[in-house]
Amino acid sequence: MSQDHLDARRRQILDGARSCFARYGYEGATVRRLEEATGLSRGAIFHHFRDKESLFLALAEDDVLRMTEVVAEQGLVQVMHDLLSTKPAGEENPADWLGTRLEVSRRLRTDPEFRSRWAERSEQLTTATRERLLRQREAGKLRDDVDVVVLTAFLELVLEGLVSHLAMGLPADDLDPVLDLVEETVRRHRRSS
Repeated sequence: MSQDHLDARRRQILDGARSCFARYGYEGATVRRLEEATGLSRGAIFHHFRDKESLFLALAEDDVLRMTEVVAEQGLVQVMHDLLSTKPAGEENPADWLGTRLEVSRRLRTDPEFRSRWAERSEQLTTATRERLLRQREAGKLRDDVDVVVLTAFLELVLEGLVSHLAMGLPADDLDPVLDLVEETVRRHRRSS
């Protein structure tokens, strides 16, 4: 098989697994359900990933990488807007990021080994957020009366609160203005004379 074919197969597995984990959680994503979601046999799945744990970690890493790219270009608030949006069938649904994010949060609370493996990966998102904020500050678009470390922590807390809100099944259709307020909070305001 060519490298392109192997890469496409790996992407197929990750995309199917993402929807499976989002729908059933880590424990509920049985091998049979993973086979159904990916359209592949267990042999094909586990040819690319050592076990279900490795598959989930690769999926979570993939999601962090995608989120990091969005943060670098558009900011962490855009990631939050993406969590609220839905896509037409056939396109990746950011709500599936939510499923992965919820499962990561649960496992961070309950699995010390996972927590230690995850620490490095989560730092990528924090670093991307901090670097974006520094660029925004240098461009004169970010408030300068609050340290970037504090602004980063603020945005990360808002993200976790949004994830928790969505996990509880609370209404999300009116949260875009709330996220606009969050974004306005970190922007530099021109003082009127």
